[in-house]
Amino acid sequence: MISGVGIDIVEIERIAASINKEKGFRELVFSAHEISYCESKAKKFEHYAARFAAKEAFFKAIGTGWAEGTSFSEIEIYNETSGKPHVRLLGETAVSLKQFNAADIHVSLSHTDNVAIAVVMIAIANS
Repeated sequence: MISGVGIDIVEIERIAASINKEKGFRELVFSAHEISYCESKAKKFEHYAARFAAKEAFFKAIGTGWAEGTSFSEIEIYNETSGKPHVRLLGETAVSLKQFNAADIHVSLSHTDNVAIAVVMIAIANS
């Protein structure tokens, strides 16, 4: 059963400016795995922006907005070798959000030269 859907769109230039200007922003928002992935890309800011949008969409899908006891860097967006993106909850964020009983978290990412968008759908296990 679907328990929530979230969508978010961000301007790539805004994320690039934050990463280039605000010391520690990248490490505060992205996991080490995400940073490594994005830095390996020719258009790295498009990938950072899509992941940022996915994190925002995730919080919308759970219906709380950014929740206490969670960290943006502990909501990790990773890709299968095929390229399919997934959401992985890490650390304290995984513990804090266990109450939502998410059986599956689906994510879709897209970007142009100017904007990135993400949709997250959360399905819960049938009780």
